[in-house]
Amino acid sequence: MNHHFSHIFHHPPTLSSSAPGRINLIGEHTDYNDGFVMPGAIDKKITFHLASTSATDLCKVYSVDMEETMEFSLKRLHPMEGGGWKNYIIGVVAELQNAGASLGAFEAIFYGNVPLGAGVSSSAALECALATGLNELFSLRFSQTQLAKIAQMAEHHYAGVACGIMDQFASVMGKQGHVFRLDCRSLEYEYFPLELGDYELVLLDTCVEHSLAGTEYNDRRTQCEEGVELLKKHVPEIHNLRDVSLTRLTLFQDEMPALIYQRCLHVVQENVRVLQACDAMKVRDMQKLGGLLYQSHDSLSQLYEVSCQELDFLVDFTRNKEEVLGARMMGGGFGGCTLNLIKSSEKEAFISAVSAAYFQQTGINLKAYAVALGDGAQAKFL
Repeated sequence: MNHHFSHIFHHPPTLSSSAPGRINLIGEHTDYNDGFVMPGAIDKKITFHLASTSATDLCKVYSVDMEETMEFSLKRLHPMEGGGWKNYIIGVVAELQNAGASLGAFEAIFYGNVPLGAGVSSSAALECALATGLNELFSLRFSQTQLAKIAQMAEHHYAGVACGIMDQFASVMGKQGHVFRLDCRSLEYEYFPLELGDYELVLLDTCVEHSLAGTEYNDRRTQCEEGVELLKKHVPEIHNLRDVSLTRLTLFQDEMPALIYQRCLHVVQENVRVLQACDAMKVRDMQKLGGLLYQSHDSLSQLYEVSCQELDFLVDFTRNKEEVLGARMMGGGFGGCTLNLIKSSEKEAFISAVSAAYFQQTGINLKAYAVALGDGAQAKFL
């Protein structure tokens, strides 16, 4: 793509940076409650080619896939109404400057193969690829953890999604062949080799993205915070749902609206499931791991109510099929992918069967992706 950059800007790029999308094995909607998650970076990524320019404070970015160009001044940064990908770019630049970065003007192109709207966090890949590239290009010396937090704030303030740290952290800290358990409070993490024996992970993309996704995501965060405030009246020392045990939550169930209790119950139980999944992986108990995936989906669908008919159909299709040990919706919800633990020898036959059933049910052609785990964000001078 260097020739593409040179064709647009009439000089070669000086640096290339990239960052991957991610899967999350288990631990959904726990990250913004300071809980536990188990993500991994995938082998699909977004790549930037960049060069600094000293002419003005004007930056230019071209999306190869969208065939769109944006220009903005480093001195006048604000979210654009209906800006889409452009707000992620502006957000990263703004948050780098808010963190004390001395940025110069730059030119960039980017492209990628991270599926959009599939729940594998193409937005975090975009944010982290740019943040990593600018960090190297301008010798900013931010740590990997700092870059993940900067990308997270870009999502909060410029995309309007109050996400937790998981997506950005996974995009930056991924390790080939591994998932990792992340403590979203301390940011301590531990890698686990993804050794699934006769099984593998397959994503089934519903190819739908319901409009509820953005507003409902933020609503869930607010509901969790409301639950914490109610619990604090009885247990002042808690800070968030990470501090709440199942015993303590049920003790004060009658003090909470039923809906708020359901939201809190999912988060508290999901944190436990992440730790149980770690134990299962250590002894390679794939049956146990698969059962936890089903438990996670049922909780996300029934208690947290972030699933949809298409996701539920795909998960329900796998139940009682010997070749599938577990399945669940993955990501923020209301569309995107299900994550499936499938026997490798039966994968193609299963994908064929579920694709036919899904099309008959919805009229939509299902997409399937085999999951390979790759490294996190990288940058290099050309």
